[in-house]
Amino acid sequence: MEIYQTLKEEFSKLAANMLDEHISIISARPLSAKEAIGEPDRDDYPLIKGKEVMIEATFRGSKGHAFTDMPGKFEGNIRDVIALPLATNFERAIFIASLNAVMRELGLISGTVHCKDKEPAQCARELVDYVKERFGNPRISFVGFQPAMIERLSGQFEMRVLDLDDDNIGQKKFGLTIEGPEKTEEVLEWGDIILATGSTSVNATINHFLGRKPVIFFGVTAAAVTKICGFERFCRYPH
Repeated sequence: MEIYQTLKEEFSKLAANMLDEHISIISARPLSAKEAIGEPDRDDYPLIKGKEVMIEATFRGSKGHAFTDMPGKFEGNIRDVIALPLATNFERAIFIASLNAVMRELGLISGTVHCKDKEPAQCARELVDYVKERFGNPRISFVGFQPAMIERLSGQFEMRVLDLDDDNIGQKKFGLTIEGPEKTEEVLEWGDIILATGSTSVNATINHFLGRKPVIFFGVTAAAVTKICGFERFCRYPH
């Protein structure tokens, strides 16, 4: 819970003079797959398969996104968001999306809205070069099922992939067998670096990946978290 306490404290400081601004309503709703990711050139993204949805929070004129497997609707002021117990994926998704929106409105971060159409594939291509430039030829522990990234990286690096989706676990994807949460420690110890989806901040697994070796979070969900905590993020084409 430590990281969430840090995020709550920072959110409270940033929004100290806006906590009760009822005119500045934060609203959140799940986006359709087309709204969230457009029409990419493949159909195996979790958003399209319906395994996850994108929550969109709006504060004033700014939007913040967060992936979650527990969608729902929420409306309230910033004080209501900060008061959420963060006990479920739904509450954490609302909190993270709202934090992304507020920090964007304050000019503290950018890139809080998911890329669309051909951009996810282009992002995956650029990730290969990024890893080579930063780390050479590392073994990669990959957390989360992002098919375009996995396909590109697996052609260049040794890697193992962890996921929480029962439909993926045990399946062969791009020459790799997707491994389940019971293999977390083994897979993380095996790799030289960790590439983890930002949605680990929503499903509360993020603490597993910190402090052991270089970790890079990818995607829009982690925009505010990585800024506040000083983590590395890769996200090439956010809006």
